Amino acid sequence: MVDITLTSCRGGDITPHLEALARLRIRVFRDFPYLYDGDLAYEADYLSRYAECPDSLFVLAFDGDTLVGAATGMPLDAECQAFRQPFERAGIEPRSVFYYGESVLLPAYRGQGIGKAFMAEREAHARHRGFSRVAFCAVERAPDHPHRPADHRPLHGFWNARGYRRQPALTTTFAWKDVGDDRETEKTMVFWLRELEDQEPA
Repeated sequence: MVDITLTSCRGGDITPHLEALARLRIRVFRDFPYLYDGDLAYEADYLSRYAECPDSLFVLAFDGDTLVGAATGMPLDAECQAFRQPFERAGIEPRSVFYYGESVLLPAYRGQGIGKAFMAEREAHARHRGFSRVAFCAVERAPDHPHRPADHRPLHGFWNARGYRRQPALTTTFAWKDVGDDRETEKTMVFWLRELEDQEPA
């Protein structure tokens, strides 16, 4: 078991770690299913929204001084329209939802309970601040996608075990450049939702 230190911070307190977090996101999301050909300029703009939001949350995992994992979240009504609009169309008030930006962890550190800790920290943060729902979205790729590894295992089972349910009626699209492509293309993102009134999973 690797000795990992978890620490949390809010809003602008993330500033000393922003570059490391940007590089971590690029590294992890380069793999399937995101295949994200990362760009530090985009990362700086994206992460600035979280750093500027006083109610955002960053849960950071360190191996010594090295950032090896991170999970983020912020109130949905502080997010961009592409994330708010599906909820508004469904009659769900964005102010009721705490939205998870991402959960990224280097492969060598997976399977040790860090992902569960990331979820638990964000759920506790959302409960403490009076949110009734927590949500995130995930890209969906075709089953026969040419870059799908033979051993790829979606995280659906993990998310279901934590009480999250896939919401096929809540979708959005987002564009980024896949590894090996020469232009951005739109991807379908499907939201997962959990009502915080539910009993907390074990």
